[in-house]
Amino acid sequence: MTDSMLRLELNSMPKDLRDEVELFIEFIKTKYQKGPNNPHKIREFGLLNGKIKLAPDFDEPVEDFEES
Repeated sequence: MTDSMLRLELNSMPKDLRDEVELFIEFIKTKYQKGPNNPHKIREFGLLNGKIKLAPDFDEPVEDFEES
């Protein structure tokens, strides 16, 4: 879609839809912005798979919380 076609489509929308498009554009710019202003990276699913081990007694009651 050319710039002029995009402008035409945008101008033909009602104001509330144009506002929603503006919010979406800001979201996209923030999501893909790189540099010191956006230190967050896009997270990769399963990045730490197999690197974290839980103790075998992880789900057991903790003695420190028992009533005396």
